[in-house]
Amino acid sequence: MSVSRDPADGPLAGLRVLDVSTLFAGPMAAMHLGDMGADVVKVEHPRRPDPSRGHGATKDGVNLWWKTLGRNKRAVTADLSSPGGREVLERLAARADVMIENFRPGTLERWGLGYDVLSAANPGLVLARVSGFGQVGPYRSRPGFGTLAEAMSGFAAMTGEPDGPPTLPPFGLGDGIASLATAYAVMVALHARAASGRGQVVDIAIIEPILAMLGPQITRWDQLGTVQPRTGNRSANNAPRNTYRTSDGHWLAVSTSAQSIAERVMTLVGRPDLAAEPWFATGATRALHADELDAAVGGWIAGRSRDEVVAAFEAAQAAVAPVYDASDIVADPQFQALGTIHEIDDPELGPMRMQGPLFRLSDDDAVLSFTGRAHGADTDAVLAELGYTSEQVTALREAGAV
Repeated sequence: MSVSRDPADGPLAGLRVLDVSTLFAGPMAAMHLGDMGADVVKVEHPRRPDPSRGHGATKDGVNLWWKTLGRNKRAVTADLSSPGGREVLERLAARADVMIENFRPGTLERWGLGYDVLSAANPGLVLARVSGFGQVGPYRSRPGFGTLAEAMSGFAAMTGEPDGPPTLPPFGLGDGIASLATAYAVMVALHARAASGRGQVVDIAIIEPILAMLGPQITRWDQLGTVQPRTGNRSANNAPRNTYRTSDGHWLAVSTSAQSIAERVMTLVGRPDLAAEPWFATGATRALHADELDAAVGGWIAGRSRDEVVAAFEAAQAAVAPVYDASDIVADPQFQALGTIHEIDDPELGPMRMQGPLFRLSDDDAVLSFTGRAHGADTDAVLAELGYTSEQVTALREAGAV
């Protein structure tokens, strides 16, 4: 899907978002809003760009992660600890609907840029404050990243093999979930503003959204006094549920959360006798016989190619999915039909493919206008919009403020 549209298009056209955050949760939240047409201005330090510009793979010296994370954002520089940089931010915030920041709690206040100051000039401003541990509490001043949220939320404790260590994901899962929570919270605050006329502060602690996604572990501990153990790819709630290797060396994931699906799978692999066992009647009791069920399903799959297994499961209306890498995703006809992968021209690297927004709307399409911009690429243009003359911009630059 090739996409290149006017930034003024999209269901959030006219919404002005100020992204003053770094690394992943905050910038990703701003990316989600920009995907839907919001005018996002990314503010970075003049001499210390967002560290995400240096994360991950590069091509010809150009960072690839930033091309996605910085898409649909105009790039501006300002040193917020300097008088000139603070004035730039105040002018930007005065005309913004939303500001997203992830400094340690108290930093904006130390610079004289707390919500009391910003909202005095713009009572409708929604300030989303994203931090590792939130704006209150004994840990509020600690540095926090998604990895710590993955550890403290219980995710790592329940992930991995039973006899292995707690396992962390190889990507920013905690940050990604927090970014969705931030975008959602911002839209809730904007909806409230429509009735009250006032903005408010959104407090996102990265340790909380991932905790909310992990099911009833707190309620289980509260009511039963037990914690969810590590079970590898298996589930304590149903079986068979695992990954299985095919004869041509591919891996497939099988899920039997529904009883009818579990029965179809066992019939398909030639073991209807297991489905007739009394213990097969519930997911929890099936899970107690996971070894036997895995042997039956795994043995059947091991004798067939990936395409043969997928075709057979589809015919039997049983649930299976190949374990994909990026090359498989791009080639898959379902992702193609959904338009999941977007192609957009990048001024440095040419045509570039990346995953698009999270959903589709029947009447409004998402907007991928441009990839991540060079550091400070739009400073002069945005400052001109704020009323700065070219001489004033030069003075700010000479002072190191932008």
